[in-house]
Amino acid sequence: MYKVLIIEDDVIMGDMLCMYLSEEGYDVKQAVNAADGMRLVTEYGPDIILLDLMLPDRNGMDLCVDIRKRSTVPIMIVSMKTEVSERVQALKAGADDYLCKPFSLHELTARVFALLRRTRSLSAAPPQEERQSASDTGEMSNEEIRLDVDRRSLEVRGQHVETTFSEFEIMRLFMTHPGKVFSREDLINAIRGFDSFITDRAIDVHIVNLRKKVEKNPREPRFIKTVWGVGYKYVDNPS
Repeated sequence: MYKVLIIEDDVIMGDMLCMYLSEEGYDVKQAVNAADGMRLVTEYGPDIILLDLMLPDRNGMDLCVDIRKRSTVPIMIVSMKTEVSERVQALKAGADDYLCKPFSLHELTARVFALLRRTRSLSAAPPQEERQSASDTGEMSNEEIRLDVDRRSLEVRGQHVETTFSEFEIMRLFMTHPGKVFSREDLINAIRGFDSFITDRAIDVHIVNLRKKVEKNPREPRFIKTVWGVGYKYVDNPS
């Protein structure tokens, strides 16, 4: 049984989500503030988190950042804020999906199921193309970066680096095809379904985040290069 953590200060909304998801077969716990939510992330070990942005004790976006620092659990933002800028900020904070209130409960459960399914399938079995390209241990590496496909782990200069699912998929695509130039459309098509609000702008945000995580100087990237007018490419062994 999958475990769902709802961090929502609106008790009526939280109770409704809890009841509905429980009837759908999920094990559900609720938190009405950020402090209880962070405690349950550790104690409960959820498989997915539904996070409201407007919490009484803390900004939900900041909480998302802190959760992402310690866990790769899928995070779905559930918010009244509908601006594109809020969605972009959620990407930067490490969210994996964004659902605007009001919403259909059928859509919510469909997204929860899809995100959990992708998470489990990605952890269980990498694509055939990647299995052929990676080593027998499911690893790809150069002198500074090591990507472990089976464990969905990224290490940079010996330090573990947390990534969102979309960031990991982009990095996996890059390292599977070093030197190949990917347009934004290529990257959108490659990770569509992992990121339900994927756009050209979202791709650029993912690239910025990845550069911060893998480059010594993100302003002068050595590994993730911009190909002006086309897109991006990964350089395996930069000079």
